[in-house]
Formats: sequence, structure tokens, C-alpha cells
Amino acid sequence: MTDVDSIRIAFDEASLTTLKIVIAAILLGVALDTRLEDFAAAVRRPGSIAVGVVAQFLLLPALTFVLTLLLDVRGSVALGMILVACCPPGNVSNILTHRAGGDVALSVSMTAVGNVLAIFLMPVNVAFWGGLHPSGREVLADIELSALDMLTEIGIVIGVPFVVGLATVRYAPRVAAVGRRFVGPVAFLGLGGIIAVGVANNWDVLVEFLGVVLVAVFLHDALALALGYGIGRATGLPARSTRAMTFEVGIRNAGLGLLLVFTYFDGLGGMALVAAWWGIWDIVAGLVVASLWRRRPVAERTEVTV
Repeated sequence: MTDVDSIRIAFDEASLTTLKIVIAAILLGVALDTRLEDFAAAVRRPGSIAVGVVAQFLLLPALTFVLTLLLDVRGSVALGMILVACCPPGNVSNILTHRAGGDVALSVSMTAVGNVLAIFLMPVNVAFWGGLHPSGREVLADIELSALDMLTEIGIVIGVPFVVGLATVRYAPRVAAVGRRFVGPVAFLGLGGIIAVGVANNWDVLVEFLGVVLVAVFLHDALALALGYGIGRATGLPARSTRAMTFEVGIRNAGLGLLLVFTYFDGLGGMALVAAWWGIWDIVAGLVVASLWRRRPVAERTEVTV
């Protein structure tokens, strides 16, 4: 059997450019759903936001690291799991929170704050946890990953669309209102198309390592959702806020991770397979949880926010 650490997923320059455009569009969609008032709302709820930040940028990467050791996966698969865990949430978390009857205002605020913080925290997290992993560090050493280079790339991919989106919301609200209806959904369809083409072009590789990737992503995704729910309950958040926290921690922008895999890791096999399958399974699992909660609406009552 071929070593997954030694394979590279085929992805040409044109496809990489298309992927960058799609990811930028996804982040633009997040920004079009964000207002400056959402950051003000986050300031008014520092406890809830702090809980989410700790869960997303500290606990999830740390628990992911432990999970990779327990599963004893190869270095590239471990790095893929760590990379996805370090990604910020996307606006899919807002949609799922709404469907589940959760606290949408908290969800939107956390998504906005999480994406801004990810510009600085994601490169540090990937470099730290990847460098700490016994087999992952060997892969990183061969690639010579620069956290500063990744910071620049993430800053451009997240920062520029975010600034453009916020400016559009502020100065051209009608354009933003139309854009938020189409940009996000079209961008996610584009991402799905890119993943589908990538799977088709690398079908033999996918089949060979399908079992390892399926198990790793299934357990990892379940861990992320459970962490969001558990930390919401443990910190005494209201039920609607706990539902929002579940998706903010459990839903990751794996498309951004996939872009970084092809930009900095040369399409490294295990990383690409994990990021691609996570992008599919994460939405499926999130929809299942949201649909179950939709059948169990939270009782209407005044809930204390933190």
C-alpha cells in the first residue's frame, strides 16, 4: 500500500486560482452577513465570546492533537486534522444555528470575531501543534512551513474580502442585501464543484485511503461538535446560546484549509483528503444536528446572556 505521506493530489495552477476566488467569495459572504454592530454586540457579551474563542483556538486544536495520537494516523493525515481544527468558522454555522433555533446574534458575532482572530492565530496554531506532533513535525520539516508566509496569505484571503464586505454593508446596503442572498450559496456550490472535480481526478488515491480518512474525519467532526455543546453546557450558557456555540466550534471553513494545503503543502495527500472530506461531512453532520434540534424548539423565555 502506498504511503499517504508520499502522495500528492493533482491540482493545477488554474484550479488553485479558482479555489482562491471561491474561498474569497465565501469570506465575502461572511462579511456581507456581518455589520460593525456585530462587533459591538460581541463587546457587550464578552463572556460568551471568550468561551467561544478559547474553545475554537485553544481547546479544539489541543484535543485534535490528542485525537491524532490516539488514532495513530500518519503525519499528513494528522496535519490535515490539525489544519482543519485551526480554521475559522464559516457562515454555514450561522445558517445551521438559525435552523436549529439557536442564538443567531451570538453565532454571527462569534463568526465575525473568529475570522478576524484566525488571521493571527491560525498560522501560530498550525505551526505549534504540527511541530509538536511526532510524525507531523517530520512532514513540516520537509516543507519548511513559514508561519509568517501563512499569516500573509490568510490575511489576504480573509482580510481583504472581509474589509470589502463590511464596507459594502456600510456604504452600499442595497448591494449588500442582494449580495448576501447569492454570494455565499454560489461560492459554496463552487467549492463543492471544485471538490467533486478533485475527487474525480484522484479517485484511485481516494479509494485507497478512504477508510482511514472516513474514520478520522467522522471522529474529529463529532469531537468538534461535542466540544462546542459541552463547553456551552459547562459554562452555563442558555440553551439557544449553547446551540450556537455547538456550530461555531463544530463547523470549520475546511475550504480555507484546502486552499492552504495546495498553496503551502503542495497538495500533500493526507492533508488534502482530510480537508476535502471534512468540507462535505461537516455540513452533513451539522444538518443532522440542526434538524434534530429543530424538532425540539427551546421554550420561549427570557434568557440571561453572558
